[in-house]
Amino acid sequence: MFTNQARIGVAVAFGLLMGFFIYQQTYQLAAIALLFIGLLIWGYFKEGTIILAAKQFHVKNYEKAEALLLQIKRPEWLSKKRRGFYEFIMGGISLHKQEYQAAEQHYEVATQYPLRSVSDHVAALVHIVNINIRQGNYDKARAYLQLAEDKGEQVNAKMKAVIDKLHKELQLHKN
Repeated sequence: MFTNQARIGVAVAFGLLMGFFIYQQTYQLAAIALLFIGLLIWGYFKEGTIILAAKQFHVKNYEKAEALLLQIKRPEWLSKKRRGFYEFIMGGISLHKQEYQAAEQHYEVATQYPLRSVSDHVAALVHIVNINIRQGNYDKARAYLQLAEDKGEQVNAKMKAVIDKLHKELQLHKN
């Protein structure tokens, strides 16, 4: 839950503490400081800035959310739980910027990872369906809508209404 700059600052502080503990010959405390540095490094690669970006995304501050996500240099190294959120948020940001191709790609990747709830998973699928309807890819939209409908019993009423609306819209474009 740190930005990269905060991570570096805390790691430097623990590094200074470790140096002091080694100077004082208290090697157990130096080892603990080294452990905390290791945890910060592990957090950088496995956790990233996802939580901070999600908070900004939730309040619709898309620029700050994107800046926080762009601090993650290797999203493929994130843990499975965090990778799904990363892709979901990046998809939302791309959708907000009207970059539909990038949004579709991010949402497709997000559906391959565990998300917070089934409704979030269905929301990603619904976004893919919407994008494909806009682009005229009705067969692909039907395939993803079927995936969303398969989760029917586990989604909330709002998502069911959206799925029904998309189903009716696809009926208008039946071949």
